Amino acid sequence: MRVNRILLSAALLFVALVLQVSVLARLQLPGAVPDLLLLTVVGLALVYGHVSGALVGFAAGLLADFAPPADHAAGRYALVLCVVGYVVGLAKPTTGPLRSITIPMAMVALAAVGSTLLYAGVGALVGDTAARHVGLVSLLITAVVYDLLLAPFTVPLIMALARRADSDPLAESPGSSGSDVAGGWSAFGTGLRIGDQRGGLRVKAARNRAARAGRIKSVKRL
Repeated sequence: MRVNRILLSAALLFVALVLQVSVLARLQLPGAVPDLLLLTVVGLALVYGHVSGALVGFAAGLLADFAPPADHAAGRYALVLCVVGYVVGLAKPTTGPLRSITIPMAMVALAAVGSTLLYAGVGALVGDTAARHVGLVSLLITAVVYDLLLAPFTVPLIMALARRADSDPLAESPGSSGSDVAGGWSAFGTGLRIGDQRGGLRVKAARNRAARAGRIKSVKRL
């Protein structure tokens, strides 16, 4: 990953984790909790692709695993978000950015369902049966509803920041190479203007010789 991607991803994940723990987790909503970390991973994966999306998801999951009040085995949510980041990153278009909100919203719904099922499945493997007591169906429904309600306020902003940080302001636009080359030559006063400068010097020398000859003739006439 590029340095600007790493810095932006780290900043966004840190802010998302703080808001997740200090605000969203204290809302006491029925069922699931709105997952801002998940939405951050979705937004970054849609811009960076599946490889970077998996790395971002793994880092986000590790933050959630060690952030208090974590009550599950370390690495469990890291695995979940790593898979989510990889799968969502596959939806990144090969040419140009996304032009419609349909794909991001569909990815949010898919990520909400997939992360809940995968988290419950991994928990069942390690002996955590909390999802059975809460009700897996209610968790799925509330997770999708909450994340879809929060997504329009977060995912487009995250994607815009990711595109802005990932763009290269020094990149040359297509079709401008000829003018840039000409401008570069002209700016340094070499190449394209050498012929003009030499021609100007020849004209000036001829004028000086003609002026001198005129003075000599006038002197002889006197």
